[in-house]
Amino acid sequence: MNNLNKGRKFHREIGQRKALLNSLVSSLILHERITTTEAKAKELAPIIEKKITKAKKGDLTARRLLSKDSSSNTVKKLVDEIAPRYKERQGGYTRIVKLGMRKSDGAKMAIIELV
Repeated sequence: MNNLNKGRKFHREIGQRKALLNSLVSSLILHERITTTEAKAKELAPIIEKKITKAKKGDLTARRLLSKDSSSNTVKKLVDEIAPRYKERQGGYTRIVKLGMRKSDGAKMAIIELV
């Protein structure tokens, strides 16, 4: 039984799923706006919100926690450029804009961007 399990699986094993979400997080941090499927965008939003909240502290501990999953240039941009923008904001750092269906397979597409 699969009761009380949260989140989407994307037909992937756990390692592949974590790698997919980590690459989406780093792409969003570096480009500040990406186009992906609606399900991936909805799964990505709480992860990036938590990372920005940690980065707002800006101390060494926060940098070390963030560098566990991300590369050094991603952490640097997150702590030095993105987090200071949201110093006064209490949450809601991302926006998901729904697009139409993808032409090839009909998947629902969305743009996820930093506010």
